[in-house]
Amino acid sequence: MTGRTLPDRPSIPRYLAPVPRALEDLGLRYAWLVVAINLAGTVFGFWYYQEQLATTSMVMWPLVPDSPLATLAIALAIAAWKLGHELPWLTAIAFFGNIILGLWTPYTLLAFYDAYSFLDPLMYQFLFWSHLAMVVQAFVLYRITDFPVWAVGIALAYYTLNLIVDYFVPIVGDPHHTMIPLERDEPMYLGADALGVIAAGEVTFTLLALFLALATRAKLCEARSQRA
Repeated sequence: MTGRTLPDRPSIPRYLAPVPRALEDLGLRYAWLVVAINLAGTVFGFWYYQEQLATTSMVMWPLVPDSPLATLAIALAIAAWKLGHELPWLTAIAFFGNIILGLWTPYTLLAFYDAYSFLDPLMYQFLFWSHLAMVVQAFVLYRITDFPVWAVGIALAYYTLNLIVDYFVPIVGDPHHTMIPLERDEPMYLGADALGVIAAGEVTFTLLALFLALATRAKLCEARSQRA
């Protein structure tokens, strides 16, 4: 595949391909613009994380700025496809990252809505909707990859490690999750503290990304066998 023509749109269930075809085609046709937007988002994300990075050991930096790393991954994955070198492991990491962080950030903004009152309303809306847009673009990646199981395994391994150091075994220093506007032990819902609330969200979204990737793989194989 050279990346110069639009890939076919396989027939898979709507819950695995919820983005309208016209919007999918638009994103793929203007892939370099999508790459540029994601790179701009990556730069903004690293700026947003600068305070946390400054207080984190450098060895843990690859596991701290989650959202900008996810947008960087999808920018590189789409760029590689456009250049004719689709990298399944990178595309799988991009899929996981954009599903997980694209949902986790709005979830956290809503869960701690009152505590985020210090944010400018425009910044709050920007963070909320820009992260949901990450989910939308993740659902277009099935057009450029078939999610081989080994690639899904690499993405799962990376995000499992990310989960561990974010919430359970930080290894170096404190837990490395994105900073939240509450103390970690602040009581929240159903007996959970603030750390438990955000950890539950990320675990849930990681499992969701795994299900979606493997289900997409299965349905793509099924569609391929039906055409044979």
